[in-house]
Amino acid sequence: MTNPNTLSLPGAHNITRVTLENGTTVLVYPNYAAQSVVLSGSLRSGSLYEDPVDSGLAALTASGLMRGAARRDFDAINIALEDNGADLDVSSGVHRTGFYGKALAEDLPLLVDLLADVLREPTFPDVQVERLRGEIITGLKIRQQDTRYRANRAFSETLYPPEHPYHRSVRGTLETVPTLTTDKLRAFHRRTYGPRDMVVVVVGAVEPDTAIETVRARFADWQNADQPAEAPLPPLPPLVETRRAFVPLPGKTQSDLILGVIGPPRFAADYQAANLANSVLGQFGMMGRIGQSVREELGLAYYAGSSLDGGLGPGPWSVSAGVNPANVDLAIERIVDELRRIIDEPVSEEDLQDVQSYYTGHLPLQLESNEGIAGTLVNIETYGLGLDYLVNYRATIRALTRDDLLQAARRYLNPDALVIAVAGPDGAESAT
Repeated sequence: MTNPNTLSLPGAHNITRVTLENGTTVLVYPNYAAQSVVLSGSLRSGSLYEDPVDSGLAALTASGLMRGAARRDFDAINIALEDNGADLDVSSGVHRTGFYGKALAEDLPLLVDLLADVLREPTFPDVQVERLRGEIITGLKIRQQDTRYRANRAFSETLYPPEHPYHRSVRGTLETVPTLTTDKLRAFHRRTYGPRDMVVVVVGAVEPDTAIETVRARFADWQNADQPAEAPLPPLPPLVETRRAFVPLPGKTQSDLILGVIGPPRFAADYQAANLANSVLGQFGMMGRIGQSVREELGLAYYAGSSLDGGLGPGPWSVSAGVNPANVDLAIERIVDELRRIIDEPVSEEDLQDVQSYYTGHLPLQLESNEGIAGTLVNIETYGLGLDYLVNYRATIRALTRDDLLQAARRYLNPDALVIAVAGPDGAESAT
């Protein structure tokens, strides 16, 4: 029997999904609670497809799209958005380049038209690209003195081998970004941008047929015979011992540390079990057990918590903290103690019920806005979760057991084989 509480959730019964002949998939969910519309999605282009010597090329290309197109220059693009109170943005990650726009429902054709212009026919004006490059370089220079950023970079560079795309910064480096010419941007766009495997999601006060035809009118004829196949990730050797890295930043009064392992991709069968185990470890309440132990009880950290970055590939399962340089060693010891605890003993029944209630209770809040629904539908399509993912979500989470969480934690977490990265003033390196 159908649960009436699930009928209002987005699912196969009320999501319209169509795949165009060129490989673009369009999903539409009508929501008339507000007279607005959100246009969101992604296409298969990112730093995974750039040469390491051109690190940052995908990100700069994506940033440059909104700076001018064949039918509209920079000013025309922004005037069209501002005159209609609309937003549109494009940004790149490792695997995919995402886009997001919002407008009144009646302006969906304009939003789709602008998106098609910048995705299909960007011009990358030299002046605009130079300005963007300068902004990125300035940001990178500032981050060189940011202990949290430097700890994260050292962690990624130590956890993943140099040939792996997760080793590199998506935004590039101070050495590579100055070499990224407009010719390189145009060539990268020509080679990687195309309709195959593109996902377009429309959520708002629109009829599904109307939204699909609007997208079809501007994207159905897009072709790129040179668009590469999905690039595989290189294999990752397992960690067999703890590796340490220290980044000295003289004059700083705080050290930032990050430690962890390679976690599951979003596709993994035990991803949700690992996700709930991570919540118990370092997220739920005051940042979980780690926050309670390291920050609240011992006062060793300004912040402390854990994260699980499951995506299209095996992202890190990590713990981060900002600490007094004198407390680095002790903070690491207490964090490792909590890692041992999460793999040595099942979480309590109370902890399991608490995190299950949080995740199932938080779901309606995620779906209160068109933005939240659109982002969720993009993930559902990207990760192949199925149109009834949200309908089944509560049952999926409630079905997880204490042993499921324990086995997932044991599969990925190894307190004796971690990457530990610290950035801070001299003297904090004793922990590394």
